[in-house]
This record gives sequence, structure tokens and C-alpha cells, in this order.
Amino acid sequence: MSEEKEVHVVMLPWLAFGHMIPFLDLSIALAKFGIHVSYLSTPTNIPRLPKIPPDISQFIEFVPIPLPKLDSNPLPENAEATPDIPADRMDDLKKACDLLQEPIKNFIAERSPNWIVVDFFHHWVVDIAQELDIPIIHYFIATASTAVFCWTPEFVAGESQRQARPSPRDMTVPPDWVDFPSQVACRNHEAVAMHNHLYGAKPSGIQDGARMTRLVQGCQAVAIRTCLELEADYLKLYSKITGNPVFPVGCFPPATVEETRIIREEPWSNIFDWLDKQNPKSVVFVGFGSECKLQREEIDEIAHGIELSGLPFLFALRKPDWGGDDNEVLPPGFESRTAGRGVVQIGWAPQREILAHPSIGGSLFHAGWASIVENMAYGNCLVLLPFVFSQGLETRLLVEKGLAIEVERGEDGSFTRNGIAIALQNAMVTKEGEALRARTKEAADGFFANKQLNDTYINKFVDYLKNGAKGKK
Repeated sequence: MSEEKEVHVVMLPWLAFGHMIPFLDLSIALAKFGIHVSYLSTPTNIPRLPKIPPDISQFIEFVPIPLPKLDSNPLPENAEATPDIPADRMDDLKKACDLLQEPIKNFIAERSPNWIVVDFFHHWVVDIAQELDIPIIHYFIATASTAVFCWTPEFVAGESQRQARPSPRDMTVPPDWVDFPSQVACRNHEAVAMHNHLYGAKPSGIQDGARMTRLVQGCQAVAIRTCLELEADYLKLYSKITGNPVFPVGCFPPATVEETRIIREEPWSNIFDWLDKQNPKSVVFVGFGSECKLQREEIDEIAHGIELSGLPFLFALRKPDWGGDDNEVLPPGFESRTAGRGVVQIGWAPQREILAHPSIGGSLFHAGWASIVENMAYGNCLVLLPFVFSQGLETRLLVEKGLAIEVERGEDGSFTRNGIAIALQNAMVTKEGEALRARTKEAADGFFANKQLNDTYINKFVDYLKNGAKGKK
């Protein structure tokens, strides 16, 4: 019987934790099948990633590649990921990341992996892969519905100079190539930013939409962190319009409640003691992650909305750039008025352990896809308040499927405390939310947390990697 081929994959995520962590999740899933992974990132980012399980550590190699310094207007020292950098310097991060092309090419040429798995950003990997004769897989870390929305089939026919959607208004309706009923589109207040993100001129010299198009055209297959049970129609359509095989790789369910670590560090040990005393599924977790930079007025409305809801809550808040002392971040008197029914913690939060706690019943957050998957795996109701890029599109998909409530916004994108309170109450306690709560549990048990089902997806992807791998000398 012949020995099974050793398969080596290079992982290349964009420098944002909402991208690096999903790439790490995929790396861990592949390592469990004996696939060797070289995970490329920068020296400051690698130590900030979650630890990998010791039993598969021999299969995952972290490869630090220093982020080149820009000749003019260099980035701040050790600023190597999106949370480290002001929004107005994001294009400088992209310029610096483009300078990684040569060291990444040198690494790939030296190691000669079987596959390169790449994010939306690194369009120049196509040239590297073609020169070295190594196939690419594009790993899309959002939903298939978002991928369909962001794609432009005209590019496939070579008419890359003609935009299918010449104005932001075209982003407010599902695209023409969606041939089934869909709610996945931008709101008016999101459309300008989305259009600019995909098609706007960039100091780096290439549009973000053009980066992704180049990668999808140059790849052998696409992998997406999703499943057929959620969006089979979008997956089928994306394969059709791109001409690529598309692999749903499942949702990578997080650890069960019993498998999550016990938090012993202060102040979190006391906070978990408080959670232990709350009724099952009664507490709302409010958290907008490390990369969502809320303004003062937004925090004020969210806090007042939590207060008006009357629900038990845990509010984990990133310290804002504009904040002084911690006691200046929230509205005056908020903590004293809600004492006993809620807890506020400013700074880092162990999100996975929080979401796994039996007392958590719902979450108010920014609709990042990784956070959606985690929440749904634990059967927590979703109250979504999207802010940037694909978050609005993910929100529309979950609302379309009856699995989320979106906080109402005005035409200008503003939201109110009353809108927050109503959405929270509907998700957690009102009769109107009963169907949502039932569907959430059904989806959690059926596919988001169904380990056996999710294993079948990663199994198929692993088979593809092994069968398509070129033999090593």
C-alpha cells in the first residue's frame, strides 16, 4: 500500500485579526488531518494570536516576516495590524503589506508548498504562483452571499474596464446576477463606503475589488467558512459566476461549554462568578471587538439602550482612542444606575468563554462573521449593529434567514437608544421574539454547532487538497 502524500500549505491572511484568526482556525482544522501549514504573518502579530492545541503543534509553523517600513510617513512602531492604526492610515498599511511580495516569494520558492491559501488582499501572489507552478486557493472569510454581492461577472468575460455598478446607488439592491429572492444589499448609508472600498482609487494603485478579482481569476478553487444548510443558493451561484469550484469548509464550531478554559485572572474571575449567579440564557453580552472604533455618541446611545432594555448585561468595551479615564467613557451615572443588573469591563475580553457561558442568551455586536458563527454555535440570539464593509451584508443574510434582529438606523446611519432597547427586548424576552429564539436553537443544533456535519465539510476539503497536491521529490 502506498504511503499517503505529505501535503504542505502556506497560509497568507490580511493583517487584521478578523482575518488572521479565521485563517488560524482553518490551519488548525487542516493540521488535525496531518496537513503541514506554514502560517505567514508579521513578528508583532504572531504572538497575539490564540495558542494552538499542543497535540497538533508539530503541523503548524508560524513564519514571521518583518513588515517593511515605508520610505515616507512610516507607520508607528510595532503597528502591524488594523487595530494598531488610525483609520486614515489604512492605505499605508496596504502599501507596506504590498512590499512583502519579495520576501514571501522567496519563502515560497524555498519551501515549494503544494498549495497557497490566500486572503482577498495579496493579488500579486497570482504572479508568484504562476512562476513557481503552485496552485492557489482563495479563502474568503465572510459569507458566500457577500462574495456573490462583491463579485462582478463582467470581469470574467475580460471587460475589466467596465464597472457593472457605476454608482453607490447600485449597491443598495441585490446585483442583477442574483437570480433568486435576496435581501443581501447595502443600506443607503453603507453604499458609498462599500462602492469606494471595491471600486475607489487607492494610493496603493489598485482597487480592493480588483485585488480580489485577480485572486479569484487566478485561483484553482475558493474556500468559504459557511455551509450548504445556511446558504446553498449563494454557494452554487458563486461557483457559477466565477467558474471555480467552491468549497464550504463548515463553521469550525468552537469548544463546547465544558471544554472552555476557566478564567482565573482578575477582574474576569469575579465577572464569571457574577455570570454563574444569573439565570440561564438571561444575560445579553454587548461587545464590538478590538477593531470597531466607536465614537462617544455611539457608546452613549448603546449604553442608554442597554439601560432602557431592563435586561441583565455584560458590556465589554474597547478603550476608545478619544477616552481619558475609564470612568469618562460611559454616560455619567450609567454604572450606578445599572449596578447589580449588569457589569461593564473596559479593555480585553475573553469573548469565546463569555459566549459559552450558560447565562448568556443573546449578543449585541457589530456582525463580524466570526463572532456570528461563535454566537450561533452557542445558541445565542443575534442583535446586529453593523458598521463596516461586509458586516451589513452578513446582517441582511441572517435577517433573511430569520436568525437575527438588526438595530434600526436612520437614512444617515444614525441609531437611537430606543432602537437598541427594542431590538434587545425582542430578541431576549418578548413574544414577538419567540420564533427567533426557536430558530436560533434549531440552527445551532442543526449546523452551526453540529460537529459531525462540520467535519464532513472539512473532510471534503482535505480530500481535495490531498488529491490535488503535486508529489514532492
